[in-house]
Amino acid sequence: MIELKTPAEIAAMREAGRVVAAVHAEVRAHAAVGITLHELDEVARKVIDGAGAGSSFLGYHPRFGAMPYPGVICTSVNDVMLHGLPTPYRLRDGDLVSIDCGAHVDGWHADAAISFVVGEPRSEDLRMIEVAEQTLAAGIAAAQPGGRMGDIGAAMSAVGRAGGYGMQNDFGGHGIGRAMHEEPFVPNEGRAGRGLALVPGLVIAIEPSLMAGGGDHYYMADDGWSLCTRDGSRSVHVEHTVAITEDGPRILTVP
Repeated sequence: MIELKTPAEIAAMREAGRVVAAVHAEVRAHAAVGITLHELDEVARKVIDGAGAGSSFLGYHPRFGAMPYPGVICTSVNDVMLHGLPTPYRLRDGDLVSIDCGAHVDGWHADAAISFVVGEPRSEDLRMIEVAEQTLAAGIAAAQPGGRMGDIGAAMSAVGRAGGYGMQNDFGGHGIGRAMHEEPFVPNEGRAGRGLALVPGLVIAIEPSLMAGGGDHYYMADDGWSLCTRDGSRSVHVEHTVAITEDGPRILTVP
């Protein structure tokens, strides 16, 4: 069932969105060559705890996960596209990192992801991040009241595919509110004018991921969580929680 949110409930989710944005800023500031993914997760935990919030990820156990999620952020590096576990891995110069975070305040959730390079960046990585952010921006711009869910996916795939990148449509965006994952599913690729009507009060997480190799295939790593590109190419993931309002889309996961 799809639950539409009132303006007061969207305002409550905005508070959770501020916590998520603060986590991203602090984790990005600490991410450096030699820092472990475990250490980044501890940085995120301190921000969430300090804000009096809770983690949407810690202990989360969907059907595809091998065990309850052990961290408060997903730390996906290089060919890991989504759901990378915080581990003792130490970041290396040039690593491409995606950080996904969800937090809840007073029972209301928000969810967002960023991608960046640690140390000396490769130009091709910076371009992929730029295109991913443009892809996300296109999806958000298409989330207009009176539109259709397919408009979002069509707008994103037009940008991501034009950049020469692979995209997958199995793990896309989702409704969000009292739970981190709610109906509806938000596709990364879709057909304009098709699908669920977009109406004020609908709050969704929009989250495209791009694969540098141009292919669409991925696999589950042995850890039972990490989704990796099949061809071993690098990947990026970006995301915002967005409320559809009478005045258009409103991003809730910004500072």
